[in-house]
Amino acid sequence: MLNKLRILLADDEAILRLDLREMLADAGHDIVGEAANGQEAVKLAKELKPDFIIMDVKMPIMDGITAAKIIAADNIAPVLLLTAYSQQDIVEQASDAGVIAYLVKPVREEQLFPAMEIAAKRFQEMHKLNESLENRKLLDRAKGILMAAHGMTEQEAYRKMQQFSMAKRISLKELAESIIAAAAKRQQ
Repeated sequence: MLNKLRILLADDEAILRLDLREMLADAGHDIVGEAANGQEAVKLAKELKPDFIIMDVKMPIMDGITAAKIIAADNIAPVLLLTAYSQQDIVEQASDAGVIAYLVKPVREEQLFPAMEIAAKRFQEMHKLNESLENRKLLDRAKGILMAAHGMTEQEAYRKMQQFSMAKRISLKELAESIIAAAAKRQQ
């Protein structure tokens, strides 16, 4: 079961937002914002940093797929897209936009909550993977700097970094960032 989430709702139909708000509130979630178009949804997502976003595909000003693409690029929150349409091209566009889940209206509670749970877990997994890739890139850059500056092998550079991080009680990521920053200062 999902923990209490801070949710942003985006749909141009006020009655649908009301139904969703009640369904989600009854399940213990907080609705932190509501938008009637994709442009508002992007603005609110960036401001409010919700835990989850439920958004309609067809909205005025900016459609939900375009808004979802912007939100996904900024890695703000998982987006569950709602639509009255189940055409394959819309499903593909939603997938390409970084949408984590997709439901066809009318939304029923027995479909919504499992879809939300899976979407939230997939988003966390992707976030952890991206974070670990970024950390790996930092470590590789820092090792490269040490190898070039001190004539070390990759294993020696990594071992020195491990020893130093343990001795100073800082993470390898923090150490790598320090090494990279110090190298950048020296180059200036």
